This record gives sequence, structure tokens and C-alpha cells, in this order.
Amino acid sequence: MSDLHDCPPLLAADLAACRASLAHNSKTFHAASLLLPPAVRAPATVLYGFCRLADDTVDVEGGRRLAITQLRRRLDRVFEGRPQPVPADRALAAVVAQFAIPRALLDLLLEGLSWDVEGREYETLDDLQDYAARVAGTVGAMMSLLMGVRSPDALARACDLGVAMQLSNIARDVGEDAAMGRLYLPRQWLREAGLDPAAWLAAPRFCPSLAGVVQRLLDAADALYARAASGVASLPLACRPGINAARLLYAAVGHEVTRAGCDSVSRRAVVPRRRKQRLLFQAAISLWPAQARLHAPPLRANRPLLAAVAATPAAAPVRKVDFVIGLFDRLGRQDRQAGMGRSVA
Repeated sequence: MSDLHDCPPLLAADLAACRASLAHNSKTFHAASLLLPPAVRAPATVLYGFCRLADDTVDVEGGRRLAITQLRRRLDRVFEGRPQPVPADRALAAVVAQFAIPRALLDLLLEGLSWDVEGREYETLDDLQDYAARVAGTVGAMMSLLMGVRSPDALARACDLGVAMQLSNIARDVGEDAAMGRLYLPRQWLREAGLDPAAWLAAPRFCPSLAGVVQRLLDAADALYARAASGVASLPLACRPGINAARLLYAAVGHEVTRAGCDSVSRRAVVPRRRKQRLLFQAAISLWPAQARLHAPPLRANRPLLAAVAATPAAAPVRKVDFVIGLFDRLGRQDRQAGMGRSVA
């Protein structure tokens, strides 16, 4: 069943806009999302839509602090139940209300984006994980809430998955980030490899020393993917294929970087279509992954995320596709009333 089936016009239009953004900007996440049940896929698409909008706003605005301020104001309106009349904001307001998404998680995400604006440098892996926890671990935590899973161990593994996916993206995008004046690889590692971070960023080039640093980051990501596998078994059965798919597909991105000799400066790794299809099939049949690492301590970087969830009461049980129909109807009435007020004036 489509996640747009039987939705009111406002909900259907907003979800369609968020889905179009997902399909265009993240083919890997979009492919994984197709294996999620509609009642989870719809709000997950909405969350992605807002995260994409926030990231693009910061980049398009040239990294200005004003962009972050404006995004925080938009979140104020979202959590007040009076979002701006754009699909991403309107849909997000419905999702955070229905699933009791903590405001603190989205504030942490914006904090991570503000670090891009500030041009923050990451000296160690721990420092980089602080960033990844904010811009991606938060998404893992929110996805867990969409599936009705709030146990600390399962949440910790969801955040592990988000951090791992971000580390894979960083390893893949070294050249693209450098072209924007950004360097996410741990600077301590670069110096240990004989590379001066500032000099390399001024004249980015691939070399064997850099390859070793990229591989080191991919190894750190793989360790987190292995821990995240344990958390998948804590999810509702219908949700496991989609989350398994995200784990396998993003890990495969890193494996493609390795196959290219860890040269992510002169090329961009892409997972071949046939391999994606095999991984999607594997994800669909691997429904009972091992739980050996389920109780591993959370990453230090992810502890603020777990604390944010623990401080927020659980949401009421979620219905299927019409999880936000009531709120969207109310928002629609508010829009119509505002329009009437303007016409009278």
C-alpha cells in the first residue's frame, strides 16, 4: 500500500514533495526506504526532507550564521504547531507531534550544521564523531522513535548506524569537501601519516598517505556498522529489512572507496546497480541478525542524543497511514482561516 493512499490532499502533496527530494538527493537512502512499511516510510521521508532542506539552506546561504538562525526560528514554529506554509515544515510539524520527537534532537542537528558554518576543525576521531552524532546520529535516533523503539540499547545502536553512515559519506566525499574548503578527516591522523592538514587543504591531491587515513576512517565506520546490526533485531519485524538495507548499502559505499584504492579525491565511489540489488535482497531476508553487541556502551558522542529521548515522554500508539491526518486537517483549516482573514482585510 502506498504511503499516500487515502491521505488528505495537503498531506499527500507535502509527502510527495518530501519524497521527490529524497529520490533526487539520496538514491541510497531512497532505495532502503522502499523496504520500510508505509506507516514508517512516510514520516521517515518527511524527516529526510527537513534534514535535506536544512543542509541545503546552510550551503546555499554560503555558510552564513543567519541561515542557522532562520532554521531555528522555523523549528520554533514547527514545535508551536504553526509551521511555515512549505511542505517540509508543515509535514515535520505533523511528524514531531505524532511521534513525540524531542526538540533537542533537531537542535543538535542544527548545532552540527552550525559547525560547518564556523569551519570547525576535527582533531581526533572522537571530535569527528561529535559532529557525526549531531548531523546523522540524530537521524538514527529519530528513525528509532518512528518505529516505536525507545530502549536505550536499541537507541544506542540506531545512533551508531547514523554515525557510521556519516563516516562513510565523509570518506567518499574527501575531494568534494576539499573543493568547498572543508576537511573532515581527523587532523591528528593526517599528521601521523606525514601530511600537513592546512597545506593539503590548500592543494588537495590523492597520495598513498591519504589513502591510509581514508581507510582508517572506513575501518571505524565498519566497526559501528557491526554494532548497529545487533540493534536491528530490536526493531519491529516489518522494519528490519529497510534498516538492514540502509546499513548494508551505506557500508557498501565505503567498500567501493576501498576498491578504488581509497582515492576519493579524483573520483566519487558509486555502488553498482547490480550490487545494490543483491544487497537489498540480502537485507530483505536477514531478519534475525545477531544480538551479541546489543548491550555495548553507547559512543560518548551519542550520549546527548540518548539523554534527549529519555527526557521526552513516549508518543501514543501510532496508527497506520493516517498517522497525522487529524493534525494536517487542523493545519489546513488554519491556512484557510488565514486566507479568509487576508481577504477580509
